[in-house]
Amino acid sequence: MAPRRPAELYRAPFPLYTVRLHPRRPLAITAGGGGAAKTGIRNGVHFLQLEQVGGQLSACLLHSHDTETRATMTMALADDIIAAGQDASCHILRFSVQAPEGSSGSAGRSGSGEKGPRKRKGPSPVGQGDMQSQTSEVTVESLHSVRTDFSPDALQKAVRFNADCSLLVTGGADGFLRLWEFPSMKKTLEFKAHDGEIEDIALGPDNKVVTAGRDFQCCVWQQDQLVTGLRWNENLPGIPDKAYRYQACRFGAVEDNAGALRLYTVQVPHKRERRPPPCYLTKWDGKSFLPLLTRPCGSEVISCLSISDSGTFLGLGTVTGSVAIHIAFSLQRLYYVKEAHGIVVTDVAFVPESRRGRELLAGNEAALLSVAVDSRCKLHLLPSRRSLPVWLLLLLCAGLIVAAILLLQLAFPGFL
Repeated sequence: MAPRRPAELYRAPFPLYTVRLHPRRPLAITAGGGGAAKTGIRNGVHFLQLEQVGGQLSACLLHSHDTETRATMTMALADDIIAAGQDASCHILRFSVQAPEGSSGSAGRSGSGEKGPRKRKGPSPVGQGDMQSQTSEVTVESLHSVRTDFSPDALQKAVRFNADCSLLVTGGADGFLRLWEFPSMKKTLEFKAHDGEIEDIALGPDNKVVTAGRDFQCCVWQQDQLVTGLRWNENLPGIPDKAYRYQACRFGAVEDNAGALRLYTVQVPHKRERRPPPCYLTKWDGKSFLPLLTRPCGSEVISCLSISDSGTFLGLGTVTGSVAIHIAFSLQRLYYVKEAHGIVVTDVAFVPESRRGRELLAGNEAALLSVAVDSRCKLHLLPSRRSLPVWLLLLLCAGLIVAAILLLQLAFPGFL
């Protein structure tokens, strides 16, 4: 059965380019805008409270942070710190969530997000971009702003924190990888990583950095030293090296193997053809960086990639507005909605698998948020898959063996 059309969780008054979910709070942060063009389209970062209302996940606007003439194109989240890529710069913002005065519960004050008043129910009305919820109050403080790209058409295209949030890595249109000490934002390293734009960045073990560029390369770096260059098609001799380029890269956990990591990359066709060739997903060993599995993932060009906390699922968005969820183990597609958005999907993010996140899932196995240039944030639910316990499967197998022996005995009396 095909999945139902995804619910519209929120509609902003501007195009949306990025979305992140707080790991401990029921909070989604999405951002975008119309940029510096004088079109009347605003720029901002919106903070959305997520909650279950009548058995359905809904969102209401807590706060709208104005970013003046700068549209936020990329974003990284480290607890209550946002690293927002705006034009050629990275802006560091710190936010706090506080419960309104006189309310019971101290979730907002403590930052735990476990309890708190909920006076307003349901999502915010469409287009009410500045209406604030009576539930909590969000304050945003600007901490730093550093220039991260120096090309003629300067644009920061990727930003990531490392695991302990002591390092911030940025990449952009000039092909330079820049490492920043956090929270001081002192630049510690800068080098040319690609001949052309850096499309994506992933940070792995021992602060190794993986970069995907438009120059057909995906590289693993230790500081400014090249560890290895990835070759996803080395076992696919029929595919030329420059027929595809790397679009996205992400590290993900491995189920039932604590501490292990897998790297996932997306390869998209370099040129558009009348009969579009398929895009590919590749899974790599997180230490040796050897390819483990490559599978096609459809002919729609992939625009973004996300991985669930447990490493079980991969979320994909496409330039034609479609959204898909794949199983990380086999890379097989489990969920797909064609043209869930009317235009390119700019970012996808899974609901965290923390205790609060599981409460928001309400029995579903996973939930994926997608945002697009159509200003909409949509919700994709993956219902729990029914499975039989191992003991019951063993009992059924034993029963089948006994039944087969009895049938053979009836058919051939001298069988036993």
